[in-house]
Amino acid sequence: MSEPPTGESDYSPPHECGDTCAAEASSKPGPEPEPEGMQVFRIPGMDCAAEEAEIRHALAKLPGLRSLHFQPGASTLAIDAPVHALAQALEAIRKAGFKPILVSGSVEPRASHDAQDTQRQRTPRDRRSHSDSGIMRPDGLIRYTIALLLAFGAESASLFAPHTLIFAGLGMTLSAAAVALAGFSTYVKGVAALRHFRLNINALMTVAVTGAFLIGQWPEAAMVMALYAIAELIEAGSVERARNAIKKLLAMTPESTELKQADGSWCASLVKLVTIGAVVRIKPGARVPLDGVIIAGTTAVDQSPVTGESIPVDKTIGDLVFAGTLNTTGTIEARVSAAANSTLLARIIHTVEQAQGSRAPTQQFVDRFAAIYTPAVFILALAVCLITPWLTGWTWMQAIYKSLVLLVIACPCALVISTPVTVVSGLAAAARRGILIKGGIHLEGARHIKAIALDKTGTLTVGKLRLVASEVLSSDLEESQVLRWAADLAGHSNHPVSGAIAEGLGICGNGQLAGFTVLPGRGITAQADGRALILGNHRLIEERGLCSAHIEAQLQAHEALGRTVTMLASDSQVLTIFAVADNIKESSRQAIDELHALGVASVMLTGDNLATAKAIASQAGIDDARGNLLPEEKLAAIGELQQRYGYVAMTGDGINDAPALARSDLGFAMGGAGTDTAMEAADIVIMNDDLRRIPETIRLSRKTHAILWQNIALALGIKAIFLFLALFNGATMWMAVFADMGASLLVVMNGLRMLKTPPRE
Repeated sequence: MSEPPTGESDYSPPHECGDTCAAEASSKPGPEPEPEGMQVFRIPGMDCAAEEAEIRHALAKLPGLRSLHFQPGASTLAIDAPVHALAQALEAIRKAGFKPILVSGSVEPRASHDAQDTQRQRTPRDRRSHSDSGIMRPDGLIRYTIALLLAFGAESASLFAPHTLIFAGLGMTLSAAAVALAGFSTYVKGVAALRHFRLNINALMTVAVTGAFLIGQWPEAAMVMALYAIAELIEAGSVERARNAIKKLLAMTPESTELKQADGSWCASLVKLVTIGAVVRIKPGARVPLDGVIIAGTTAVDQSPVTGESIPVDKTIGDLVFAGTLNTTGTIEARVSAAANSTLLARIIHTVEQAQGSRAPTQQFVDRFAAIYTPAVFILALAVCLITPWLTGWTWMQAIYKSLVLLVIACPCALVISTPVTVVSGLAAAARRGILIKGGIHLEGARHIKAIALDKTGTLTVGKLRLVASEVLSSDLEESQVLRWAADLAGHSNHPVSGAIAEGLGICGNGQLAGFTVLPGRGITAQADGRALILGNHRLIEERGLCSAHIEAQLQAHEALGRTVTMLASDSQVLTIFAVADNIKESSRQAIDELHALGVASVMLTGDNLATAKAIASQAGIDDARGNLLPEEKLAAIGELQQRYGYVAMTGDGINDAPALARSDLGFAMGGAGTDTAMEAADIVIMNDDLRRIPETIRLSRKTHAILWQNIALALGIKAIFLFLALFNGATMWMAVFADMGASLLVVMNGLRMLKTPPRE
């Protein structure tokens, strides 16, 4: 952690007592352990639905497996099974050509050599060697580079060396060594796939390289395998970049923090051992370790990792701070409100990882298409091999060679990998901007929005009432006396309007009230200084017969401005008029303008009175305002809007908005002021309550959709060109590898452009 500025009086160095702190913290309830029997494994190479299908097939007939949870976007598989069944499952995965690495959970030592692998995997050195981050594996890069050099040697021997038995043997030896170095894992997976009659890239490469060797094209076989292996490394590195884009947020949470002890001293402690209710200290320049409420100090906090806000937010006593955010100016103390595995940042990352596992519509289409495309091209290659010698005059060797080239080109890898990389990049780009999207289907769906319904309080407005106007009407009483009575009555009520009046007046009355009575939906009555008083709304004043034409005119003027009016009255007259208002957010007008520019209609649905609704709608530029709505009426309004516009989104923050959020085609919840119920019901959560994130989401959705179809066109277009060239002597086998892996790299790089999505200005 950073040292505080010199001269900061509240600073005292933490004790060197990490063990003591750990012991104290561990004696308290900590984060909940994972369910017994559930193990999470990283599966290097499991990047898309094809690999997932292979592993599912390998595990399909094994007894004892309680559940499997795949996340190709994160390359993880969670297995719930007894120890003996888990060992069998891991062995089956290995036989399918994959190497599972334990990420979390516990495996007993007797569960075969998997436990030993797990223990080795815990060391930094082995974590690096087992990393599936592609190009970051130096051992793999060196091995494949040597294979490529051997392949060049074989090509040189074939092209330039004398055609003697010695040089032919040398070329074949170099080729065999290159294939062994670069293609061993591919062969293992390919043989496993062919044994189960499944056609994937590994099966196609195994058949193509073996066939090339058998017909004497061993230099090309070596070059194909070496180029394929290196391209796979580069592609894996690119895919890992997209996969880890959101996980980088985890690095923003410090591993240790300063924990306050019972005697008031400070002690260094691991963050994961700190429990709810503990007090931590965060100095300037340090990151907040856990969610909490400030109990001492003031500062400015950079919340961009959580909310996407570019400007630090001022924080003082009583304000929330979130794990992973940066304390910039002053030392603060905070009482922890969430354990390490339950912080807002941890929940964001978990939600995005879960979202990566769901398939967007385009991704589902591509998976279905690839399942038909690969067998179709395999049949075409077989037809070229068996039929063309009879029809075209090609020799059998020429026909076999062309069919092998077709097999290499046929790989659907570029097509299949293009969609998850793009979707994951889009989800990560949104999370960086404080937009939490709960799945690729919602990311794609946002582009369809034709109309959006918005709640008022806390969504369009700040969500906090404040006193904006007051007028004393009585001339026979002192103004200070009247306002003191109002402060007394308002201070005894827990109604938000009364609270705003009491806070706005800022007067401390003597509190001597008698006969205090709450009139639900109307106001309150009490006696102060022997005088009967009421503090209530328009309806209560009318019931008491105290309204006049002059007062009615004043009420209408306030209501036209979207204000809520409350009056203090005696038995005979209205003494004071108070107007409170929930001001519109500065960003709301701009957000509505941006939505209209995108062709999205706007409608306000609120439980507030219609006059206030129309006033706020006018300020925000909303097309249609509907007031006095109960939750079931909001629900009906969503159905009516869906009939009129088609795809309708709903934005809200309260429990009363949850039914409408669930009924809408796409639900946006406010993550800052919103309730847990609203956030659970919504499909997208706006972490900083800035409505401008909604048009930003729509633009991101449209960009994602455009890149998805660009990638599909690139993948299929390049393959179509090289399929044509292969049939008419224009493509060799190593060119086919360049075409296939080149297309894969192009679509991956194109998909990664989503991570470069600039923030809204």
